[in-house]
Amino acid sequence: MTDKPNVPNQPAPARSGAPSPEEPRLRYTPQLAEEIELRWQDRWAERGTFWAANPSGPLTDGKGRHADPGSPSFFVMDMFPYPSGAGLHVGHPLGYIATDVVGRFRRMCGDNVLHALAFDAFGLPAEQYAVQTGQHPRITTEQNIANMQRQLRRLGLAHDERRSFATTDSEYVRWTQWIFLQIFNSWYDETAVRPDGGTGKARPIAELEAELADGTRPTPDGTPWAEMDAVARRRVIDSYRLAYVSESPVNWCPGLGTVLANEEVTADGRSERGNFPVFQRSLRQWNMRITAYADRLADDLELIDWPDKVKAMQRNWIGRSQGAKVRFDVQGGSEVEVFTTRPDTLFGATFMVVAPEHPLLDEVPAEWPDGTRDAWTGGHENPAAAVAAYRAEAAAKTAVERQADAGRKTGVFTGHLATNPVNGALLPVFTADYVLMGYGTGAIMAVPGGDERDYAFAEAFDVPVIYTVDAPEGTPDGARTGDGAIINSSNDSISLDGLSVPEAKAAMIAWLEERGIGEGTITYRLRDWLFSRQRYWGEPFPIVYDENDLPIAVPDSALPVDLPDVPDYSPRTYDPQDADSSPEPPLGRNEDWVNVTLDLGDGPRQYRRDTNTMPNWAGSCWYYLRYLDPTNADAVVAAELEKYWLGPDHNATAGAAGGVDLYVGGVEHAVLHLLYARFWHKVLFDLGHVSGSEPFHKLFNQGYIQAYAYTDERGAYVPAAEVTETTGADGQTEYRYQGELVNREYGKMGKSLKNIVTPDEMYDAFGADTFRVYEMSMGPLDLSRPWETRAVVGSQRFLQRLWRNVVDETTGAVTVTDEEPDVATLRVLHRAIADVRTEMEAMRPNTAIAKLITLNNHLTSLPAVPRVAAEAIVLMTAPVAPHIAEELWERLGHTESLAYEPFPVADEAYLVEDTVTCVVQVQGKVRARLEVSPSISDADLEAAALAEPALVRFLDGRPVRKVIVKAPKLVNVVI
Repeated sequence: MTDKPNVPNQPAPARSGAPSPEEPRLRYTPQLAEEIELRWQDRWAERGTFWAANPSGPLTDGKGRHADPGSPSFFVMDMFPYPSGAGLHVGHPLGYIATDVVGRFRRMCGDNVLHALAFDAFGLPAEQYAVQTGQHPRITTEQNIANMQRQLRRLGLAHDERRSFATTDSEYVRWTQWIFLQIFNSWYDETAVRPDGGTGKARPIAELEAELADGTRPTPDGTPWAEMDAVARRRVIDSYRLAYVSESPVNWCPGLGTVLANEEVTADGRSERGNFPVFQRSLRQWNMRITAYADRLADDLELIDWPDKVKAMQRNWIGRSQGAKVRFDVQGGSEVEVFTTRPDTLFGATFMVVAPEHPLLDEVPAEWPDGTRDAWTGGHENPAAAVAAYRAEAAAKTAVERQADAGRKTGVFTGHLATNPVNGALLPVFTADYVLMGYGTGAIMAVPGGDERDYAFAEAFDVPVIYTVDAPEGTPDGARTGDGAIINSSNDSISLDGLSVPEAKAAMIAWLEERGIGEGTITYRLRDWLFSRQRYWGEPFPIVYDENDLPIAVPDSALPVDLPDVPDYSPRTYDPQDADSSPEPPLGRNEDWVNVTLDLGDGPRQYRRDTNTMPNWAGSCWYYLRYLDPTNADAVVAAELEKYWLGPDHNATAGAAGGVDLYVGGVEHAVLHLLYARFWHKVLFDLGHVSGSEPFHKLFNQGYIQAYAYTDERGAYVPAAEVTETTGADGQTEYRYQGELVNREYGKMGKSLKNIVTPDEMYDAFGADTFRVYEMSMGPLDLSRPWETRAVVGSQRFLQRLWRNVVDETTGAVTVTDEEPDVATLRVLHRAIADVRTEMEAMRPNTAIAKLITLNNHLTSLPAVPRVAAEAIVLMTAPVAPHIAEELWERLGHTESLAYEPFPVADEAYLVEDTVTCVVQVQGKVRARLEVSPSISDADLEAAALAEPALVRFLDGRPVRKVIVKAPKLVNVVI
């Protein structure tokens, strides 16, 4: 770069091509901004300016001081970033800048702020790159982290870099594995009382074993503990564990070569990563008993400050339903249990349906029973042939394809007849692939009179329909899905006729329970968490298997279990479309690692390691704890530090359940990460490792920065940065690329769309502070907004005016005056202080910036800016534009960083001012009203109106073509 002064207040000497001495040498240009920003970033790092002091231990502040244990703490956190090789585009830093602004503001308000950033570094992208290139994923990951750290450092984020780490670090893996073993070595006692007074908690397996041994707790089948051999006892213990191995239906994705959790499968039945088909298949896998926590996960949402939308998504995923389990006897087969939310409709059940994977289909009759209809058999001579053919068809479909196929009424009669327990009717038992073994019991009682899908199936297979809900005369045929009086529902011992649905439900449940053929119960959509991945780039399980194929935890002293070298990283499945293909985990290719000799207390013996790895969600379940105590080699986190930063009483804003004070990230993590982290935290709470029952007290979902993309007449994308906007002959806006018309579309940023704008481009063209101000001023943080590079100049002008209000651009001298401001200026100043503080406290930096612009414009109109006003606006600007604020603060004569200076407080005496009501219109219709000063200028009124939240929400990112201002009473916006 040229013409950049080496030191801001010492202009470079004149030279050929340089400005003359009379021309401004210290204009706030991108070059000067860069020099200031890089210098202050170095100073902050050298001085430890943003080091968060712990009350004990090795981490002090930059001056070597510990925090007062009674001081207010504020823990602000961003959702874990994955270090992508593509680097950042301008949409990524939105949340990082927002948390930085909040953290800097809270620091100036007197809080001890902890803000750090680490990296969620295990995962498929690095592994897939390793498969393609042979380069170890650790190399790729570390390169990506270094690039991301460079880009983020240039933003001037106030992170405590001492607390940074990656989930792939060996010491971090150690504690991830340690937490897994805490879960493995625990069971859920539904009767135990928790520290918070609730019932049900995790307890150590050793306590379960003691209760079984002394007879306090009976064994599951009643066999005395003393009569069992060691292997039998271990199998009983393993059946209770919160982390357990089982053979169960899983989401098998051959294209990725791994099993996926339900949450990782899209609504289309494909993998979230890679969009590969996902099949149901039975495999031996690790599971976590998250279902034991279903009620707590749902109920405790009331204890935390989260968006209602996210709470609803979690409740829906948990899917708590009240109803009854009902057992049906099957002729020539095992009893079948179903769950129904409508036990009052039992008299209307005319057939049953089981999933193709249901064990009843392993014992089908040899022949079709009397009365079998041709439509039921699928053209097969016997039930075995029909069932085998149908099971094969179902296995080749994804779960969602099976659900979608319900409209085509696929299914086949199994040859079984079940007895309806309320009336003795024999019900044909079908198998249909829209019933999934992984949900409920894998079997349903079909009531075609009350369910549309059952009605369609009954019509297709010629099964009778019995209505159990009354309807007015003339009601057309079809399922009656609404409530109404019960009909056709009585036998010799019970009559539901005439009852309401709730009354009938209660009566039927009581009747079933009296006869031992059913009971009222609660079921959940939530399923145990499938925790095995057939991948390389993940945490190995700290488990070995003995000669009985039973899992044994390795001792804590053997942690971490690090990844071994393998000859190649590809999970071989041979055919990515083949549901019957089998995974071959890469770890299994290192025989020396898999087969290991260990002394686990009974002498050296050979064991076999688990060749699966943990999902990438494991590391992100607990990383907030590592921020608190990142160098601790003796505990996952010291108890004193956990209570100080996370405990329920750690500051005035903490909720009853404790947790991170502010957690910012995308709503796409509403179920996956957030549900899993809450589960792990509750286990740690039950076991006494943390003091609060929730990990994240306040959650904020930021919106997204989107962008325009342009396609030519062929539909090919053209570089968005090279498209020009013109007005056509008809007066309409046109977009042209190299003179040719192109079409504009709106959506995400992406390389393939040729509309990527990187932070590096913004740093070069405007500086980091201008970039920060623009992103924070684009609109409310929780709304998405369009990126417009040309609009960044407005934020640049604000900072340039701020600079000129303090610094003479020619001499570099400070121009502020020590004279007291006049009353009018004091009124404007203190109104701005009051408003900016209010907006910052509410996480509305966009409107806070608008208030700062109004104040700055007023100061620009003065002959000289009073020092008291200059210092106040510099301090208030610091959270959003920290580098220029630090520079101006130093030039104003201060020797210490303003990071810990008190945020200005308004003098109430200057807040009393006559105001008038300004009407804000859009296209002539009133959309907002403002209370403004009668003397407000047109420019200030326009800025205030465009920042008004009601107007911003109404515009929702639509571009403004013209603003007509008639101060102080009218603003008309034309869009």
